[in-house]
Amino acid sequence: MGVFSKVLVANRGEIAVRIFRTLRELGVASVAVYSEADRGSLHVTVADEAFLIGPGPPAESYLNQERLLATAARAGAEAIHPGYGFLAENAGFARACEGAGIVWIGPPPEAIDVMGSKTAAREAMAAAGVPIVPGTTAPVGSAEDVVRLGDEIGWPIAIKASAGGGGKGLKVVARAAEAERAFESARREGEAYFSDPAVYVERYLEDPRHVEVQVLADAHGNVIHLGERDCTIQRRHQKLIEETPSPAVDHELRERIGQIGLDAARAVGYRSAGTIEGLLDRDGGYFFLEMNTRIQVEHTVTELVTGLDLVREQVLIAAGEPLSLRQEDVRLNGHAIECRINAEDPSKGFLPSPGRITSYREPGGPGVRVDSGVEAGSEVVGLYDPLIAKVVVHDVDREHARRRMLRALGEYEIGGVTTLLGFHRALLEHACFVAGETCHGIVESKELAERANQLSHQQTTIAPSQDGRLRERSSTVELGGRRYEVKALVPEPPFAELARRRRERTGPGGHHGTAKDAVVAPMQGTVLAVEVAEGDHILAGQVICVVEAMKMENEITAHRDGTVTGLSIEPGQTVTTGQVVCILSQDSPEPSDETS
Repeated sequence: MGVFSKVLVANRGEIAVRIFRTLRELGVASVAVYSEADRGSLHVTVADEAFLIGPGPPAESYLNQERLLATAARAGAEAIHPGYGFLAENAGFARACEGAGIVWIGPPPEAIDVMGSKTAAREAMAAAGVPIVPGTTAPVGSAEDVVRLGDEIGWPIAIKASAGGGGKGLKVVARAAEAERAFESARREGEAYFSDPAVYVERYLEDPRHVEVQVLADAHGNVIHLGERDCTIQRRHQKLIEETPSPAVDHELRERIGQIGLDAARAVGYRSAGTIEGLLDRDGGYFFLEMNTRIQVEHTVTELVTGLDLVREQVLIAAGEPLSLRQEDVRLNGHAIECRINAEDPSKGFLPSPGRITSYREPGGPGVRVDSGVEAGSEVVGLYDPLIAKVVVHDVDREHARRRMLRALGEYEIGGVTTLLGFHRALLEHACFVAGETCHGIVESKELAERANQLSHQQTTIAPSQDGRLRERSSTVELGGRRYEVKALVPEPPFAELARRRRERTGPGGHHGTAKDAVVAPMQGTVLAVEVAEGDHILAGQVICVVEAMKMENEITAHRDGTVTGLSIEPGQTVTTGQVVCILSQDSPEPSDETS
């Protein structure tokens, strides 16, 4: 179609694979990038070309703007699509692309700047007449300010990172006594994830629906909306299930919030695909929450009910083309539901569950779509988001779609790692979801976790495949009389994984197990904060440290009362699964019934 000849996708996993597919349909060559940890990842093999963006810490590879731009120039890419996450909403990178003569497939940097700051966005929306949740439009400077604002606008309140998103840097505070800890935690997450510790405060709406509007805007002044998505089913402000249309939105409300989306996009001179996120309260009030200036994980459900390829629209808009349809041409047909299949364990508080996928089989059949970035042998890397795949279904109405999703989830086989397959089956069977309610209090309930565990054990199984782990092998070759040292990536022999697991069980020095008094890290990650000190007496359930793993903060707590000894971690340190954090020694040994 002559839009671009080659596009680099500055992302990984399922979204990279998803974008490559659209590029191939457009006749555009695709370029993948990968970190050293992603050498064996599926997206590397799906693209027409692939380039390593190391060396350096793999967690930072996809954030290295200089290497990404140099790789685009080396590959001859005319444009860069950022996907979501990483640099997708980084105005500086958008400007750097433009400065290098590379087209940015996304909104103008100025729009990213405004909407990237939640406080600036709230100011802009208020000025445009878009309703916002009551609260501040400027950062707050202290926990004392948080307490004062809570007393003014009413408890509970939400402390939010100004540059935040996806639940990062968001803390709900029910009372003044919790303000200081929440304030510091929100600032820490804002600094860690977005390099900006600024936070603001707004009223926390009790049990609202999270309803968002998909918008498209071109460079010719055309702006349309594609209806709403309901993303109410969340855990720790991380979306789990999305659907469209929303069970709580009728035609009149759809028109109203759609117009809010159009007003918000026009207020910042938007271009490309974007999402206006909002909260719908119990009385039908709709409030602007934030704008995501990128393609979203849940764009798939909108594609199924509208018949549009949103990535295609993004690419064509970036190439200067007008929108392919007008508002009056938009038709919403049937109902679509998406379930995010994360490598997480609901029975352990949704702890990340990285590892190697030993067997893999995707569901199929009428109305079923799977966007994934893995295959049998793929490694779910603990450095990145735990999302493995998205199962998306479409049918004539919500109940038919729900039943279709249950069928698809039952067919899905992922061996080797713990996933949310059983959790989604349990939730879609629950009366609250059947009735289209918010399921407040159900998502993280013990009841649902137990049911999820039962269903997980009922999943069908297939034989494990080749391990899939790669190892580097060096060889010397001669070409045209010139000697070269060549490094090849070849599959490990089957026994290598068995040997590795034995070493993990025995631990350093060959000693089996860990003392029963030891507190160990349940996942690989980075220590963000240490809440205790050597010699402290602590109680069962008390937080010992906070570990960031797969883009989520996880609190490691004491399993019983005791005194902290052998504390072996500090902020910024990387811990591995099973690593001893500290020992909880008993203050007074219990008397023994034995006699010598």
